[in-house]
Amino acid sequence: MHKTTLEQWSLLEKVVEAGSFAKAAELTNRSQSSVSYNLSLLQERLGVALLAAEGRRAVLTPAGELLLNQVKPLLKAFSYVETRAATLRSGVRTRIDLMVDSIFPRRRLFAILRQFQQQYPQTQVRLTEVLENASVDAASSEADVMVLTRRQDITGLGEWLMNVDFVAVAHRDHPLFALDAPLNDDLLRPWPLIQIADSHTSAHPGAEAWTFSTIDAAIEAVISQVGYGWLPEERIQRLLEQGVLKTLPLSHGVRRATPLHLIVKRALTPLDEQVETLLHLFRQDESPSAATL
Repeated sequence: MHKTTLEQWSLLEKVVEAGSFAKAAELTNRSQSSVSYNLSLLQERLGVALLAAEGRRAVLTPAGELLLNQVKPLLKAFSYVETRAATLRSGVRTRIDLMVDSIFPRRRLFAILRQFQQQYPQTQVRLTEVLENASVDAASSEADVMVLTRRQDITGLGEWLMNVDFVAVAHRDHPLFALDAPLNDDLLRPWPLIQIADSHTSAHPGAEAWTFSTIDAAIEAVISQVGYGWLPEERIQRLLEQGVLKTLPLSHGVRRATPLHLIVKRALTPLDEQVETLLHLFRQDESPSAATL
């Protein structure tokens, strides 16, 4: 058995914060004698002086400061466990499984998650980012809320949420910019097209295409002049502003849009408060805070 209890350490923390036994007793709804007894017992069992008088204040000794700092993470974790238990007892959802296509603007995504966390700190969001492909079907059966390019998923019905803009770009030093504009299919054909796995972008007949499994890899390939490609504008905005990447002067089709749909698991009916809130945050227009992340 342990010689000390979390309750005793918690009282020690309260005494240090309040500065006196009397104030700590008031904050914890105890008698001053109860607080004094528990802290005397704590120090006696440890064989170490934890508190010292400094005028009218009770302050930690060097040993007390060292030991309390080691215990504080345990106190915080125990408080979290008790709060989680209260959440479970009240029937509040403790986790939402969220699946989002990786083309969804990340600044907006993390602004949404931040707002949700502020409203429901005891509800965890387990986020899975995907590039939509055949493997999504199995994983999506476990997701509560999905943001995917498909309107209808195997587990629920979706609604249009937004369009993600893709723009045709290449590195500023790519030989394509030395050609006469506007660029047509014949001028593009000799150069590799950088594709994101399962994107709707396709190479021109007879052209070479290189496919990458992540957006970040596709962006790096274009930066490295492996080829040109249509990339999510939001993900490359800074590179465009810096002039590292430039928009290709195409005769047509410089910009393309891919729709994303908000899908809710069919089994989640009726919807609980946390899911309703998350859906509402996704449906909102991008907030000013999202743009500054």
